[in-house]
Amino acid sequence: MTDSELMALRRRADGGDRDAVDELIELASERGDLDELRRLADSGNATASDELIELASEREDLDELRRLADGGNATAADQLIELASEREDLDELRRLADSGNPTAAAQLAELAAE
Repeated sequence: MTDSELMALRRRADGGDRDAVDELIELASERGDLDELRRLADSGNATASDELIELASEREDLDELRRLADGGNATAADQLIELASEREDLDELRRLADSGNPTAAAQLAELAAE
């Protein structure tokens, strides 16, 4: 896809064309374009949010997952807890537990007991 075709697709999506939004999400997912997915997710698109979380998880992008989790996305928080647990990142789990996440608190207690 050329830059001009991508710009036209974005204009259609921004104008409310659902097919264009879906196509843009699919294209961004295939290309691994976090910025495009972030832009669409931040505009309230749940599918883009899901794709962004999946891609960030695959890349182990804790910063992106943290940004989404701190914004209230429960799925991102769950993925962040899973990655932090795998890495035995007690600081991240403690941060999440201190913010009131009971799953993070349980994981923190489990890892601390080992």
